[in-house]
Amino acid sequence: MAEADDTGSRRGTVLDPTDRFSEVVFGIVMAMTFTGTVSVANAGEQDIHDLLYAALGGNLAWGIVDAVMYVITSLADRGWTHRLVRSIGGAKDADAGRRILTDNLPEGLAELLPTGVLEGIRTAIADGALNAPQPRVTRGDFAGALGVFSLVVLGTLPVTLPFVFVSDVALAMRVSQGIGLTMLFLNGFALGHYAGFGAWRWGLAMLAIGVALVSVVIALGG
Repeated sequence: MAEADDTGSRRGTVLDPTDRFSEVVFGIVMAMTFTGTVSVANAGEQDIHDLLYAALGGNLAWGIVDAVMYVITSLADRGWTHRLVRSIGGAKDADAGRRILTDNLPEGLAELLPTGVLEGIRTAIADGALNAPQPRVTRGDFAGALGVFSLVVLGTLPVTLPFVFVSDVALAMRVSQGIGLTMLFLNGFALGHYAGFGAWRWGLAMLAIGVALVSVVIALGG
């Protein structure tokens, strides 16, 4: 429920770890989808060039879409927070205000907080409700959008670069797949460590999920 200011995003940083994870994995999966459609036996130089343009162009397009949606959802989150603050401040009594507060806390958190703590939070929110700033787009949102765009696009490059520097298409394919799978594992490893769920287990899980996603997308003609 944190408000964003002009220097940070809705979460206090340009992108939090889960944002970074999802955007990078999206770029990797998109790139591996394109490279996975290469026919090693029949691919010529023009085919490889077309592949690279398609992979880069597709991720550029989706990077732009994701960046725009980041700004929109940041504003929507801010609007939701503003409405919540006004609802708590306008509650008919303290009990009603606390109910609104607890209904909107992360799952399991309200049960851990004593009534006195909840009342302190409710009082602080109610006292500042009239002065709560109107939701607006901030510079931090644009910084976050740029971060989203960069991560989606940069997730493409390591997977496609082998086709630029390795002339043997079969070898380039193997190197590209190896890089993509390694990146999927490392991203899952980092997310598992961040969430406290077990880095190695999440790394391997993300590796398996990534392979499955790429296979499904290719099979569906994406």
